[in-house]
Amino acid sequence: MSELTFADLGLADPLLRAVADTGYTTPTPIQAQAIPQVLQGGDLLAAAQTGTGKTAGFTLPLLQLLMRSPSRQAGRPRALVLTPTRELAAQVEESVRVYGKHLPLKSMVMFGGVNINPQIRALRSPLDILVATPGRLLDHVGQKNVDLSAVEILVLDEADRMLDMGFIHDIKKVLALLPAKRQNLLFSATFSDEIKSLADRLLDNPKLVEVARRNTTNELVTQKVHLVDRDKKTDLLIHLIRERNWFQVLVFTRTKHGANRLAEKLDKIGIPAAAIHGNKSQNARTRALADFKSGELQVLVATDIAARGLDIDQLPHVVNFELPNVPEDYVHRIGRTGRAGSPGEAVSLVCVDEFSFLKDIEKLTKQSIERFTIPGFEADLNVKPEPIPMGGGARGRGQGQGRGQGQARSGQPRQQHNGKPRHQTESKPAGHGHRGAPARAPGGPRPQGGSGRGRGGAPKTS
Repeated sequence: MSELTFADLGLADPLLRAVADTGYTTPTPIQAQAIPQVLQGGDLLAAAQTGTGKTAGFTLPLLQLLMRSPSRQAGRPRALVLTPTRELAAQVEESVRVYGKHLPLKSMVMFGGVNINPQIRALRSPLDILVATPGRLLDHVGQKNVDLSAVEILVLDEADRMLDMGFIHDIKKVLALLPAKRQNLLFSATFSDEIKSLADRLLDNPKLVEVARRNTTNELVTQKVHLVDRDKKTDLLIHLIRERNWFQVLVFTRTKHGANRLAEKLDKIGIPAAAIHGNKSQNARTRALADFKSGELQVLVATDIAARGLDIDQLPHVVNFELPNVPEDYVHRIGRTGRAGSPGEAVSLVCVDEFSFLKDIEKLTKQSIERFTIPGFEADLNVKPEPIPMGGGARGRGQGQGRGQGQARSGQPRQQHNGKPRHQTESKPAGHGHRGAPARAPGGPRPQGGSGRGRGGAPKTS
């Protein structure tokens, strides 16, 4: 039996040429199932592991549905893609331009944290596809810079993360501005009960695509846990980096302050490191990511909110310096490695305060994560667990008491130090229109050459 190709999915010749230019030939399972469904014109609920190509799964058919009648109206997009973070917005819009380069369609990206004026100028030109974060989009709506009444297709990308970050109210405001008759596509890295609830309200008799068991982890990622005392974590991380010759390591912390502190400690002892999180400017985040990808930085320390949309070719190591209090975030974190067929390693440094978080993660993923111990860094299991600070004055519950108080639910934003929802305190991403052929956006696919290909040969755009 011959192998399925992109041509078999019913894509038009200009799109097939664009895909071929990137060097890809074989669609991933999510692409093979989602693309024909989207082309049929109905609503779709799709879930797949991160790193499996969800972005191409909707950008390719989206471009085909719009290609026959390019927009001639300024500031009235025909398709709207909502994402939770600036990095993911930039990545998605880059994919739109890469795959749509042989089409007359126009796209732009908008998010907060940068000057709004270039975005305003871009909206004065015809626009087919708008990729945006909810907060900045509503800013433009309030200033009457954009008109959403012509939207034919709505895409909610990484919908699980948008709910976790407290964007549900902004999403509802955006939905109220859209035409009642439209095609809705909901894509998610994890498939929670909250996502199903949102889908019930948003989607009309949707097709369902789920290429892996919900909240499962990538089999290409080797997962390990090292139990360690809380005050020895930094020394253990340094030992692992030096003794195992790790030269590209993405490290996750729970807080922005923790990310800054760890990056500074590593940098001072000669391990080049930088932190990225919501309080960093867009330029600082882009520069740090570029330096990490080029090898100038050995370690990138990130919070969860900054990591959504990071796409790093063949990233070998992810370290959970602190476990997330939301177990679904663990699945997303370790999904930064093991992408597009490349193997990866995820190591979690766990102290007694985090045993309940570890239990929640293993329950969610339905697996027991392998333990290992390095002599000299053994954990004292008789130490009394301490509550874990979660922001906003709330304290985590620590050992044996389940989820921390800072855990977000759908419509219940995580709280920060000033009591505002996380999406209000993290500086909202922003960007401006792209109509030429600018440099590759953070985490975006390579326009040509196929150097980022995995073994499966499919676009690695999610």
